[in-house]
Amino acid sequence: MRILGIDPGLARVGYGVIDVEEGPGGAQRMLDCGIIRTDPGRSDGERMVEIARDLRLLIRTWQPQLAAVEKFFFYRSSTTISVVQARGVLMMTLARFKIPVVEFPPMQIKLALAGHGHADKDDVLDAVMRELQLDSPPRPDDAADALAVALTGWFQR
Repeated sequence: MRILGIDPGLARVGYGVIDVEEGPGGAQRMLDCGIIRTDPGRSDGERMVEIARDLRLLIRTWQPQLAAVEKFFFYRSSTTISVVQARGVLMMTLARFKIPVVEFPPMQIKLALAGHGHADKDDVLDAVMRELQLDSPPRPDDAADALAVALTGWFQR
């Protein structure tokens, strides 16, 4: 099964694509990871178009069978509305391609990978590297986070 993990944002959307072998002892491997970066000099609407365009390209390239998306953790911030809007664009694009979506809050991702919901970033990163048998940490952090979301999608299927 191919899973696309997404860490939503407006300036940077992290993505990670994993392939997993079904069955007992099935291995997971990373196929791709990175970020969709939008131009801060553009309007929010133009940035949303960039996100949708780049996500469509990723979907066409990797043809995921499942998307795992981090649920937005609400807090007071000047970027909250923009991030929520960007997340809506992501969800709409996935729906247009009829890709099933599972969503996880940050605490559930930490629990699935590190064994407790209050794990720090290093604990989660270590788990991602171990599960995907990576020699070096995926960069940038948004991409590593997206791989953690994809793995959670696999573990929680």
